[in-house]
Amino acid sequence: MVLSDLPTGNEAIVSDVHDAGPGDAVARRLRDIGFVPGESVRLLTRGPLGGEPLLVQVGFTRFAMRRQEAARVKLEVAPAQ
Repeated sequence: MVLSDLPTGNEAIVSDVHDAGPGDAVARRLRDIGFVPGESVRLLTRGPLGGEPLLVQVGFTRFAMRRQEAARVKLEVAPAQ
């Protein structure tokens, strides 16, 4: 599953960030802001027009991002608590 497909309100664990090629600046930036393997992520809400932007929480930090960026974050379903 990828972050852009995560149902609103659900939580998952980051497993990887897809690199489009060597030196991929978007993938590097996603990792820099916290999208690293093992990190918990939650999709809080989607924008009203076309579902963009996505409001995502990683740790205690919230980010607005495009679906295209979110589709690069690969996830594992979070274990039930």
